[in-house]
Amino acid sequence: MSELERYIQSKVNLSEEEIREIVQAFEETTFKNDQAIIQKGQYVTKYFFIATGGVRIVIETPEREITAWLIFENHFFSDLEALRSGQVSRAKMVAIEDTRIYSIDAHTMHAFYNRFPQWQAFGRKMMEDAFLTVVDSLISFQTMDAEARYLRLLEQSEAIHRVPLKQLASYLGITPNSLSRIRRNIR
Repeated sequence: MSELERYIQSKVNLSEEEIREIVQAFEETTFKNDQAIIQKGQYVTKYFFIATGGVRIVIETPEREITAWLIFENHFFSDLEALRSGQVSRAKMVAIEDTRIYSIDAHTMHAFYNRFPQWQAFGRKMMEDAFLTVVDSLISFQTMDAEARYLRLLEQSEAIHRVPLKQLASYLGITPNSLSRIRRNIR
């Protein structure tokens, strides 16, 4: 049983036939460290599931590159804004290490929503989980200082051990020097 099957079955109860049909619609791809999965300016037509590895969502400004989000194993992602609007992506999504991903075409995903009520429940749960993660992150940025955000990330994620210092600092909204100082003070 693949990571994808285990993840789906942890969220909803599908028959063996349904799960087999759904999983067969996914395509497996491996991305190397720093390889783009979605480019800025690209049309997005798929949903992605991370089986192994990690992805960072990057916003490029004229001054710098901002790591807006970090996603690891057992999570779905896409550029929902681009997917829903039909516009091109404003961000790029890059593997942060060798990463194995399952992808499914959005039209196929939506067709399965219509055919399988439990798959529709799965999609809802997936979106609710993503929304709650975003809300949690926003609240932490509004209520915690940089050190508290770092300590929280240390407790909740392996990101600290898997993401380069510069990218981690960007994700936390601080400079690499500030992050180094925080790490020194904690030891």
